[in-house]
Amino acid sequence: MKDLLYFIRKMHHVAGIRLYINMSLTLLISLLDGIGIYLIVPLLSIIGVFQMNMDGIPLISSLLALIKSWSLELNLPVVLAVYVVIVGGQALLQRSQTLLNSRILQGFIRTLRIETYRGLLQAKWEFYLRKRKSDFNHIMSNELGRVNYGTSLFLQMISSVIFTIIQIGLALWLSPLLTLVVLVSGGLLALYSRKFIKKSKLIGEQTTELSKYYFAGISDHFNGIKDIKSNRLEKSHIYWFQNLSEKMENNFIQLGRVNSLSQLIYRLSSVVLVAGFVYLALEVIHTPAEQLIIVVLIFSRLWPRFIGIQSNTEQLVSNFPAFQAMRKLQMEYEADREIGEIASMCEPTRLNMQDGIECRDVNYRYDSNELVYALSDINIHIPANRMTAIVGKSGAGKSTLIDMLMGLIHPENGQVMIDGVSLRDEQKLLSLRSSIGYVAQDPFLFNESIRDNLKLVDPEANDAELWKALKFSASEEFVRKLPQGLDTVIGDRGIRLSGGERQRIVLARAILKRPSILVLDEATSALDSENERLIQGALELLKGSMTIIVIAHRLSTIRNADQVIVMEQGEIIQQGGYEQLSQESRGTFRQLLNYQTGAQM
Repeated sequence: MKDLLYFIRKMHHVAGIRLYINMSLTLLISLLDGIGIYLIVPLLSIIGVFQMNMDGIPLISSLLALIKSWSLELNLPVVLAVYVVIVGGQALLQRSQTLLNSRILQGFIRTLRIETYRGLLQAKWEFYLRKRKSDFNHIMSNELGRVNYGTSLFLQMISSVIFTIIQIGLALWLSPLLTLVVLVSGGLLALYSRKFIKKSKLIGEQTTELSKYYFAGISDHFNGIKDIKSNRLEKSHIYWFQNLSEKMENNFIQLGRVNSLSQLIYRLSSVVLVAGFVYLALEVIHTPAEQLIIVVLIFSRLWPRFIGIQSNTEQLVSNFPAFQAMRKLQMEYEADREIGEIASMCEPTRLNMQDGIECRDVNYRYDSNELVYALSDINIHIPANRMTAIVGKSGAGKSTLIDMLMGLIHPENGQVMIDGVSLRDEQKLLSLRSSIGYVAQDPFLFNESIRDNLKLVDPEANDAELWKALKFSASEEFVRKLPQGLDTVIGDRGIRLSGGERQRIVLARAILKRPSILVLDEATSALDSENERLIQGALELLKGSMTIIVIAHRLSTIRNADQVIVMEQGEIIQQGGYEQLSQESRGTFRQLLNYQTGAQM
């Protein structure tokens, strides 16, 4: 419940005075609805449609006296016109209130959606290392929708409760004893219905878990669709999907069964209650017929509200897990916020590195409970405007070191500095990120055109600049041969291109950013020898104008590096020039070089 109240407070912050206007309209609509029901029968009696004793009926006797004092002549058309004005006015107000309610809800969910997305993007890299990406998709789509629906249900319940209170007030005014009998009966029924609410909450928790499992599975399956089809794994995955779909179906059926059973009990009890109510009124309390008719008319409209409140409560508590999941995610990314609110609003300056990047006594582990460090006692200097290569076997810690140099992670001990300033300084960190061109081993492209993918880093770039970047990355020739050239849509994650073509497009995008630091994480691993040679030549031209950091398994790509750093099990075991390290016969670098040379022979 506290998570729901948190989001209601947030809605109050977003909607402001409109929320109070919305509630006021709800109150006015409920009043008009009650007045319309309350007046129609007595007014019809006044004009002689049928006979009723108006004495003792609150408000009606006063209204009758007022009509007589004003010498107003009532007839059927006038009475019906009054009724139409009251009910029609209520309908117009209902429409306005519905539109206002929709604006409040949509404004709230838009704000929540943007805040969540911004919070996720501003979280630290370690936050993503602990989470499944499918969980974010699940929260941003499914759970966000359930929060929206749950909030809407809560507002509906408030409206229903206000309406119910007003109707109960009118009924108490007419016949306190009969009303109390009905309220006691309704209260006992509500206590009995608590078990339906608990059951709905349990089903809601199951819905969240099944939904997370569904999103995770679908994401994994379609990311690995090539493996699935290549190895003929369709049958096992279809079976998995059918099994999960049946569980989700049963989950929704259970919720429907709980809701329908509670409503059935309410409807059957209402029949028994009305019968007992009429018998009690006529035979025991001897309530006047005119009062009984009005009270029955009120409760005939009121009891469906009880049913609606019960149904809404069950559906609302079934969505409580969504509120909890949403709030939990918010608390997690707020705790892992990378940049402060003030710093994030400032436009960072481009980094003009003079000396270089330095790691001093850096230690790092992904989990503080682990005994083994991913990086241990790292002391290196990456000189500005030079090319530094980082090599080593798989799992040596190369990518972790790159993440450290880019400020994605921060050391547990020691510090990373740029020109003598620690990366824990937020402005320096933002400047670094703004100045890096990064090309990953697994290049990521959007399902858009080549032009759109390139212009992500520079929306104002013209075609000449795009072609220049493509030429640098040895991509110009194959892009010009594509059916629509720059406007060719390349599919999900660039699937319509080969691995080497994807890497070259991402490299072109990095160069288009005009970075002061270029980081290549196995960026040439999917290139053939000819294109690798072209990229090497282009990198050679960049030397002296920007700092280049390269992770490479193919050592032939780093012959021209100014510095080579060799890693093993999170430690730096060798450091020096390419020729120097290649001549150290017992060194790891020489072993790697001999292995690759032997493999090539």
